[in-house]
Amino acid sequence: MRLLKAHAFGNDFLLAKTHEAAALGDAAALARAVCARHSGLGGDGLMLIDFHGTTASMRLLNADGSPSEISGNGLRCLAAWMAFDGNLALGTIVDVHTDAGMKRLELLAREDARFTFRAAMGQPTSIDRIRLSAGGEIVDAVTLRVGNPQCVVLGEVSEVRLRTVAAALAIHPHFPEGTNVELARVVSPDRVEILIWERGVGPTEASGTGACAAAVAAHRFGGASRDVHVSSPGGTQRVEWLDEGLYLTGWAEIIADATWIRS
Repeated sequence: MRLLKAHAFGNDFLLAKTHEAAALGDAAALARAVCARHSGLGGDGLMLIDFHGTTASMRLLNADGSPSEISGNGLRCLAAWMAFDGNLALGTIVDVHTDAGMKRLELLAREDARFTFRAAMGQPTSIDRIRLSAGGEIVDAVTLRVGNPQCVVLGEVSEVRLRTVAAALAIHPHFPEGTNVELARVVSPDRVEILIWERGVGPTEASGTGACAAAVAAHRFGGASRDVHVSSPGGTQRVEWLDEGLYLTGWAEIIADATWIRS
């Protein structure tokens, strides 16, 4: 099976053609095997994809084998493979069908195997503010969906709180399907800082949907503007919340083209 490895700001994925992965049996077990950091190729998730020209479909499995509706960074990794294989011109529009609906990306820039896209992520939904007990404290959380479930806690951003509060929220009974969690701090009206605990993965260097969720929460409840730069350990992405929905801009880079030889 051919496996492409790509990452967006350190949020890394393995990509395989759907029919090749199907020949190896159980997809969840395959995701756990290939994403293992020491015995596999390592990744935050496995994406099973099909594409032709500028149209694609994707199915995402987290590193633990659990399903996920969408990944903003994963979208760009898939689009980068399409741009790389198809030598797509700047300005090309790529359509990707996901479990969270169709997403459209525009290729803005290319430098070697690194591609920058602006992705239309749709409208955030189910925005709410709740109080939950997690990690030994009562937290004021913003919950919403950006194609997948998100929980944003505005305030202190630290590794300690990531591994206590965020980790507890990710599996909190309030979220029967689990949730992605972002600790977010509004640095200035146009800049937000986050740390991420991703459902089925744990801490990640970056998250596209997490950046979108943090931007929405920061604007609605933290005084940030509707056009912000969201910084995580892996780098900074731009999120615009326009009348027609959220737009996410950042790069994705192809780093390896490999063959999986285990059965």
